[in-house]
Amino acid sequence: MSVPDTHAGQPRKAAMAAWIGSALEYYDFFIYGSAAALIFPEVFFDESDPATATLLSLATFGVAYAARPVGALFLGHYGDRVGRKKIMVFTLILMGISTFLIGCLPTRDQVGTLAPVLLVLCRVLQGISAAGEQASANSMTLEHAPPHRRGFFTSFTLSGTQGGQLLATLVFIPIAALPEGQLMSWGWRVPFWVSVAVAVVGYVIRRKLDETPAFEQQAATEGVVRLPLAVLLREHWADVLRVIGGALVASVSTIFTVWALSYATSDSVGMDKSSMLWVGALANLVALGAIPLWATLSDRIGRRPVFLAGAAGSAVTMFLYLWAISTGSYPLTLLLGVVAFGVVYSAANGVWPSFYGEMFSTRVRLSGMAIGTQIGFAVAGFAVTFAAQIAGPDGDDWSAVALFTAALCVPPVVAALSARETAKVPTEQLGERTAGQAPQPAKAAA
Repeated sequence: MSVPDTHAGQPRKAAMAAWIGSALEYYDFFIYGSAAALIFPEVFFDESDPATATLLSLATFGVAYAARPVGALFLGHYGDRVGRKKIMVFTLILMGISTFLIGCLPTRDQVGTLAPVLLVLCRVLQGISAAGEQASANSMTLEHAPPHRRGFFTSFTLSGTQGGQLLATLVFIPIAALPEGQLMSWGWRVPFWVSVAVAVVGYVIRRKLDETPAFEQQAATEGVVRLPLAVLLREHWADVLRVIGGALVASVSTIFTVWALSYATSDSVGMDKSSMLWVGALANLVALGAIPLWATLSDRIGRRPVFLAGAAGSAVTMFLYLWAISTGSYPLTLLLGVVAFGVVYSAANGVWPSFYGEMFSTRVRLSGMAIGTQIGFAVAGFAVTFAAQIAGPDGDDWSAVALFTAALCVPPVVAALSARETAKVPTEQLGERTAGQAPQPAKAAA
């Protein structure tokens, strides 16, 4: 089965579109995390009970993750029927609108309990958008990439995600430094309003991208599947379970980004907000370089060993990072934060786009990735809320949170150990196997 060569030059174009689009979309998604930890407890919830206000604010962060499996069912279905490109454009527009609306919301002092209700509704729309973003961008880059470099090219989606998180953090550093009155009145709204420009730029970039040759060939020969979900659950149910288990490694990201930030800036530790935001910024900056390097290594030695190193290593390094915060030592916190999130976690984070995508055939790839990842990510999103409860009434039991995070790294390890190695399998043979027989590896291209 040959793939048409009418898409010359598209692998790099697809990778850059995935990078820029994911960076812009996840800028929107992650500014909410910073706001949920630093701003929303006072703006949208009852200030008379700070602990409960913080818990409820972190719960709204997790609401988007709860909405993502629902969005995955819808967007995965249409992505496997109408193509990757249309879903990529749709998700950016939806994210831009919902994020802009958050910046326009009235506060609790203005409209009472209606304020957090509206906040949750906007957060749900963010979650639906995010559900289709990574799966469609990963499918696009994987199906455009040369077979022997799929790991490298698909990693651009995740390095774009880290770029968006870096941008969100950098935007919040000067915002967090505003006088308290200005910060709580109008300052926190500015990063959300910028999302209008985000949506426009992303639309211009993605609408010029070609559909993938693999999807076009599937549609022209065998045709698209009427019910991708039915085929997915019949032929790939075990791989969906592996992706769900593997996606729990995202708990490391949410604990690092939200709970650790809230803990470090709490009264029990007392670190400066802007200083802690710089920890996240530098860790994400390092991740931008580490992710493609780990992905390139996976093209050489395989997906499984690199993913395993990232998942197992994160269980250890997150414990060290939270311990460093508890000591109150900022240099130690900065160092271990960069190592834990920028280097070690990037091994799993940079490889999963190819690792998960290669488990499925073209006709159900977007559905498989979207549904599997978003169910796992839903658990990861609420890991922040669970962590806030596990940390005790004073919110300072960091060791319990560290053990909780380590426990959530176990399913990803099991998923990787049970998965097939697919780094050398030809693109057109991915997800196609007879019972008891693994696909034959492809010869590396020169």
